[in-house]
Amino acid sequence: MSEPELSAGELGHLARCVQLAGEALEAGHAPFGSVLVSGAGEVLAEDHNRTGDGDPTAHPEIALARWAAAHLTVDERAAATVFTSGEHCAMCAAAHAWVGLGRIVYATSTAQLLRWRAEDGVAPGPVQPLPIHTIAPRVTVEGPVAQFTAPMRALHARHSGR
Repeated sequence: MSEPELSAGELGHLARCVQLAGEALEAGHAPFGSVLVSGAGEVLAEDHNRTGDGDPTAHPEIALARWAAAHLTVDERAAATVFTSGEHCAMCAAAHAWVGLGRIVYATSTAQLLRWRAEDGVAPGPVQPLPIHTIAPRVTVEGPVAQFTAPMRALHARHSGR
């Protein structure tokens, strides 16, 4: 799979996702962050993982899907893009599709995360890691983006105690 060609603005949104992932880690959560951007390029909402508070479903992609359902029309949701530090898990991909959000652009892939977790001695999660297209086959998906590999690897290493 070739790396997506992204604009400077889109790369900036991914950089913000990595920053949010760092904020999540500093707050005691797994390092993931996401930004919801309108079809016109306006940042609508952003969030980071909040799983350290005891809710393993407190992923930023779920929060953004809920925000979009409450605040955007069907057409606005379809035109929006979710930028995220890591490829959506099955739960988040399903929420994205059910709400009718548009494109997903991710900095690092599930395959990368699985490799890092294995290297760090972290046990696999309780849910099968499936590609977004298996869960949401009509969603346009782009990623990973190589320039974010090293910073995200460092955040996940810190999270696992390495």
